[in-house]
Amino acid sequence: MRIFRLLVFMLVVQVPIPARACDLALVLAVDVSGSVDVEEYRTQMEGLAAALQDGVVAEALVRAQARVALIQWSGSGRQELTLSWRHASDFQALDQLAADIAAAPRPWRNYATGIGEALQLAIEQFQTVPGCRRRVIDVSGDGPSNEGVEPTAIRGALSAAGITVNALAIEESEPDLTAYFFEQVIHGAGAFVQTAAGFEDYPQAIRKKLLREVAQQNAGLSSFHPAIP
Repeated sequence: MRIFRLLVFMLVVQVPIPARACDLALVLAVDVSGSVDVEEYRTQMEGLAAALQDGVVAEALVRAQARVALIQWSGSGRQELTLSWRHASDFQALDQLAADIAAAPRPWRNYATGIGEALQLAIEQFQTVPGCRRRVIDVSGDGPSNEGVEPTAIRGALSAAGITVNALAIEESEPDLTAYFFEQVIHGAGAFVQTAAGFEDYPQAIRKKLLREVAQQNAGLSSFHPAIP
């Protein structure tokens, strides 16, 4: 019997355990244009980091075995892939991602707003994660696109790649920004706009946005956590 168990054990350890499938590839696209001052930039990055560590959001990302990337964007020609795909394999990996986002340096200041080019750069990133079931771009900003290709011109490429675009409108000085994002930026089935009245509301707004697009839409955690707002 002991020999039999030993043989079974040897067979088991030699059989590779298949990795869980990626259920979500998520690009976080953060506005660093000239309308965002130093304090507002830190509010965005630290708020985003905290939202990723929210218990329900983190659980959903890990259960989805999500891939997450970070883009910082400004005007035409100034779009940067700050963090390439990170695998949300466990909570420790998410903590490291959050720490890297919070500490990320700002690449530009005092430039215009090029949302269309930010979306183009985001689309390119999905070529390296072909196995993920859902593809989502999470774009946040405090103003309409005023330079470069228009966001609506990207919709054909988004549809062809099966990408959903959700938006967070920071209405610090643009009271109609939610309507603009709704009409010009978001794309795909179930796409939505989350509104923040100002940068001080960004941390709470990005948490609600991630809860909606990650926890409720992706991992099905709303059935386990009916109190998700």
